[in-house]
This record gives sequence, structure tokens and C-alpha cells, in this order.
Amino acid sequence: MFKGIKIKNVLFILLGSAIFSFGIVHFNMQNNLAEGGFTGITLLLYALWNWDPSITNLLLNIPLFLIGWKLLGKNVFIYTIIGTVAVSIFLWFFQLPRIQLEIPLTEDLTLAALFAGTFIGVGLGIIFRYGGTTGGVDIIARLGFKYYGWSMGKTMFVFDFCVITLSLLTYLSYREAMYTLVAVFVGTRVIDFLQEGAYAARGAMIISDSNTEIANKIMLEMDRGVTVLKGHGSFTKQDREVLYCVVAKTEIVRLKSIITSIDPHAFVSVSVVHDVMGEGFTLDEYKQPLEK
Repeated sequence: MFKGIKIKNVLFILLGSAIFSFGIVHFNMQNNLAEGGFTGITLLLYALWNWDPSITNLLLNIPLFLIGWKLLGKNVFIYTIIGTVAVSIFLWFFQLPRIQLEIPLTEDLTLAALFAGTFIGVGLGIIFRYGGTTGGVDIIARLGFKYYGWSMGKTMFVFDFCVITLSLLTYLSYREAMYTLVAVFVGTRVIDFLQEGAYAARGAMIISDSNTEIANKIMLEMDRGVTVLKGHGSFTKQDREVLYCVVAKTEIVRLKSIITSIDPHAFVSVSVVHDVMGEGFTLDEYKQPLEK
């Protein structure tokens, strides 16, 4: 049953669940800020009837577990169970009187919203990045990302907005609702950042009359591969070669130095590469996965 489940993924999902739950308890609940998705619903039930979020979180997610099994597969389903149960456990744990920290930020809701969004975004981002969800809207967002390529953060934002609107109509003040939107926006941006890849490389397009010399020096001195693309100048009407090379962001200065040492007049376009897969980045020279 547990074939294919990685201990590393489970540990990071637990870490993400702890970070997420800490943010909910210490920044959302303590400062009367709402949240989106199923978590927002649990906070709404807590505000209206004092129902424990750690219990309602599990009860609301039970119907969605079957969807996770049917559409996401066994491994993601198991990771989802782990993430959902872990969030409920950590929500209960951080609410214990001897554990809970008092972080009074009701007079500075800007700071509360920023910290709430950061903790929730980091927690969910870690969970998503290691193959899990925390149930609820997370499952829907993951399905949208898997089958349609929708941004998980943006998909969640739409659901979050609806839940926050309901919260505004029931227990939130306009001020608290606006700061909640700030927290949700920060959280979605952090989620996208972690999901797209915290490791940002640099991709360089190089056009020069000394392409061969530049490519050889890059491969020799930096041990980076160079791809030769066929280009056509719209102005000159001439065919010419274009070099493309991906390097770590810490190597971009060295790359520019190599290019200018050979051809100071070379045209170089550098772009941000959010995530990289392949030899030199995720695989070694023997095509084996690199340990991160």
C-alpha cells in the first residue's frame, strides 16, 4: 500500500502542515482574520459557534478524500490524508494553553496580515511542492494545475474570495475583511513562488560572430552545456547561429565575463528561469538524480 511513498516527502509535508497551522492559530485566529477555502469555513464556524477548527477541518474533508483517491492516484491520496490529519493535529496542538503563544497584533493588522499570509503560503507551498495537499480547495487547485495548468495560487484565490465574502456577511468587519484579503494575496504569491521553484536560474541567449569560441570556453571553464539554435535576422535577412545556455544565478556574472572577454560587442539577453530539470541541475553526469 505504501509503495512509492517517500519518507522525505512525508517529513516535509508534516513541516509544511506545522507552519500552516501555526500561522492560522497565531495570526488568523488571534487577530480575527478570516481565510479562504475550507480553512476559511472552519474559521467561520469557530467565530460563529466556537467549533474547534481541528475537528471541523477533518469533518469537512472526509467527502473529498474519495475524489483525491479517484483523480489524484494512490500516492497523492496518501499524502493528502497525511497533510489533512497533520493540519488538524497541529491546529489542536498550537491551541493548547501551555503551547499557544500570545502575539497581540490587533492594533497592527498590517503586520498580522503579512505574517498570516507568509506562514500560510510557506506552509502550503512546501506541502504542494512535495506532492501533498491539505484537502478541501487544495485538492481542487491541484487538479486544476495537473490537468489544465492553472496556477494553484490563483485558483485558490477565487475560492478564497468567495469564502471571505461570506465571512464578511456574517462576522468580519470591513477592516478585518480587507486585511484578510491582503493576507490571502501574500499567501498566494508565496505559494506560486515555491511551486514554480524557489531556485531561479538564468537563461542567456547569445548572438556573436565568435559563437564557437564562446561556447567552447563556457563548456570548458563553467562545465555548462550550450545549445546552438538556428536564427534569422529580420533586418539583415541573414541566417546565423544563436547560443542558449542556462546557468545558476550565481554564475551569471562569470558567464558575462567569458562572453565579453571574447566578444565585447556580443548581443546577450538574460532571462529568469524559475525551475530547471536535467543534467547539471537535477541530474548528474550519469543521469542520476542529484540530492538536494
